[in-house]
Amino acid sequence: MIKAVQAIVGLGLLCFAATQVAVAQDISKLPRVTQKLVVPPNVPVHDQVSKGPKVVAVRMETTEKLMEVAPGAKVWGLTFNGSIPGPLIVVHEGDYVELTLVNPKSSTLAHNVDFHAATGALGGAGLTLVQPGEEVVLRWKAVKPGVFVYHCAPGGTMIPFHVLSGMSGAVMVLPKDGLKDAKGKPYTYDKAYYIGEQDFYLPKDDKGNFKTYGSPAEGMADMLELSKGLIPTHVVFNGAVGAITGDNALKAKVGEKVLFIHSQANRASYPHLIGGHADLYWVGGSFGDTPLTGQETWFVPAGAAVAAAYQFEQPGLYVYLSHNLIEAVLLGAALHMNVEGKWNDDLMTQLKAPASFDAKAAMDH
Repeated sequence: MIKAVQAIVGLGLLCFAATQVAVAQDISKLPRVTQKLVVPPNVPVHDQVSKGPKVVAVRMETTEKLMEVAPGAKVWGLTFNGSIPGPLIVVHEGDYVELTLVNPKSSTLAHNVDFHAATGALGGAGLTLVQPGEEVVLRWKAVKPGVFVYHCAPGGTMIPFHVLSGMSGAVMVLPKDGLKDAKGKPYTYDKAYYIGEQDFYLPKDDKGNFKTYGSPAEGMADMLELSKGLIPTHVVFNGAVGAITGDNALKAKVGEKVLFIHSQANRASYPHLIGGHADLYWVGGSFGDTPLTGQETWFVPAGAAVAAAYQFEQPGLYVYLSHNLIEAVLLGAALHMNVEGKWNDDLMTQLKAPASFDAKAAMDH
């Protein structure tokens, strides 16, 4: 029944697709590269400055799998390439993205992709709806530099259900000549990390235990009903509470410039780096605009991605979190970052420690 309904929805989406016309550029003569997508927070290998327009081929599979959000809490993750969030795609302004979207036979639902970075046909959603056992190839041109969300949007209530089940990711479209700082000078980063924030709405049984369902569709009605209250049970970075802590903590060295890409496909967020700042913050993720400087907390609008950069000046364990502290500490929206290097007493030093001092106590985030 669900597949049949989605097929009808898919036909409805296709009605919105504009008539395709020939493009002026001979795309067949452009260089063609295959981008190897990686699991976030890692980002694919890429150049920061364009070497000229090219076709970037990427392949994504819509994988449905049972995933643990926190101990005792599981969700049927609807994913791109098996991760929440889906992988970051990196291209340059003027490049063409050629997506092969595969929905395996083992799937129970139809899926598609709405690229907020793309122009036309509902961001590609009107041209990419694939039933289980099918695949589709879509090409679109990256005309606006910035960072953008992509997510599944099959139509109707399936849109929030798929997004709340983890089916989103991001695209970074770098300017042709690379990033610029607030003074218009070239800016290069040493490392980049992608943080995909996810809100989950996991129903409980009458004993207060989180329910586990046999399939994605089985829990859909309960999840959507709970989500109407707009109070998530979990707000996490990269799919689960503590996913980017411990051995999985981000890494950097003193002196390195790190670019953070942060997305939230469904609701607003307020990232903050405890002990650091955003040297540069591209409002709304727009690389075409002058970045703000020295921001203590930056803003991610609902259904958007943004970028912020910081050069680390002190070693130690940093906490990067949503500065809605309820969501960070109680619901899971926090990660750790280990920075190596020599401590600078001029920037900070403890002149007198209390008898009860425990340095680790302050890191309970």
